[in-house]
Amino acid sequence: MNSLFKNAILWILRTEAKAVLKKYKPKVILITGAIGKTSTKDAVFAVVSQFAHVRKSEKSYNSDFGIPLSILGLESGWRSPLLWVTNVIKGIMLLVRKSASYPEWLVLEVGARKPGDIEAAAGWLKADCVIITAIGSTPPHIEFYESLQQLVTEKASLIKNLTKNGTLLLNADDPLSYDMHTLTDKQVLTYGEGDGSTLKSSHLAIHYNKQTGVPDGISFRVNFGSASMPVNMHWVFGKNHMYAAIAALSVAYAEKFDMTKAAKALEAYEVPNGRMRLIDGIEGTYIIDDTYNASPQPMESAIDILGSMKTSGRKIAVIGDMLELGKFTEDAHRRAGAKVAEAADMLLTVGIRAKFVSAAAYEAGMKKNAMRHVANANEAGDYLKDKLGKGDIVLVKGSQAIRMERVVKKIMAHPELAPRLLVRQEKEWLRKK
Repeated sequence: MNSLFKNAILWILRTEAKAVLKKYKPKVILITGAIGKTSTKDAVFAVVSQFAHVRKSEKSYNSDFGIPLSILGLESGWRSPLLWVTNVIKGIMLLVRKSASYPEWLVLEVGARKPGDIEAAAGWLKADCVIITAIGSTPPHIEFYESLQQLVTEKASLIKNLTKNGTLLLNADDPLSYDMHTLTDKQVLTYGEGDGSTLKSSHLAIHYNKQTGVPDGISFRVNFGSASMPVNMHWVFGKNHMYAAIAALSVAYAEKFDMTKAAKALEAYEVPNGRMRLIDGIEGTYIIDDTYNASPQPMESAIDILGSMKTSGRKIAVIGDMLELGKFTEDAHRRAGAKVAEAADMLLTVGIRAKFVSAAAYEAGMKKNAMRHVANANEAGDYLKDKLGKGDIVLVKGSQAIRMERVVKKIMAHPELAPRLLVRQEKEWLRKK
């Protein structure tokens, strides 16, 4: 699309979205942060859907175009002017006709890659609930900001979107998120492992299938008021999913939903593709697919989880470049490499920056014959196919542009399931090199 057409379509879609919100008056939940936005969005959707008709942002529709598309219930027109015009017409029809199926709730993710993005994407929205997930000390996209504080200010700007009776939910374990509680006079609830959290989690553990011994999910307890209850999540691992779950339960708590029913929803829901999801691999192996994206804190967490898992085979880390870290690039990759040396039996790195991972792993004691570096994800997948053995667990993680899902596709036991299980399987993505 040329810029004039793009700007015209954006203005029309946003105008339609504002009119639709005014007409249908759904409750709106906005989610931002630097870590775990999409997982939190999907967990919140899973919980709220047990109590009301709800729509969520699809995929990562969290931008200036994505938010109005989510409100209107439309998909991207990509590069097709005809599809965009069709979207405009569908938006008009939603206003002309009263739709009985329009959702009572909207759960919308709001992203930011550079200063001003949140204002551009969601500055016109009012929210009944705003959730700020973790920021972290070296968040993704940090290279586009003058400082960490500028990025924090960008994320915090969403708080002003709260309605008079709105609720702010903050990750109490992330200091940069928690400190935002002073920025509003609205109701503030916190979630995390810390004692001061409104909803406090504890006893996080990996659980294993009793028959096969294969890791098959996580369990933890959540405590609120004088109550405490267990939460079980299948085929996912890591604190990021625990935090997403507690954020979703915080919504249920704020809305006075049945908390037991809310927790059951988390047990049953299917987690997002490419986010610490366990997939069957070739030769009796298992893949921890964390290929959606990568930044330092989630990378280190994923490596720690690999190290903590029990398996009859080897632990293999396949690590791709982490992008958009600017001056933090070398240090972030080196920290990951030091952890890999403790957690894994074998390391395969992908991309120029990932060489720092290999260097740090070697310095931390990993043997050279346990490491290999390749240029791209396809080469990594081809190399692994002949190296895997029964019981091996393979962690695959890297930034979006490195396309690490291609590694998973080459070593998964059922590649025909890739369109359902992996990220970036749309035709537009598959055409890209």
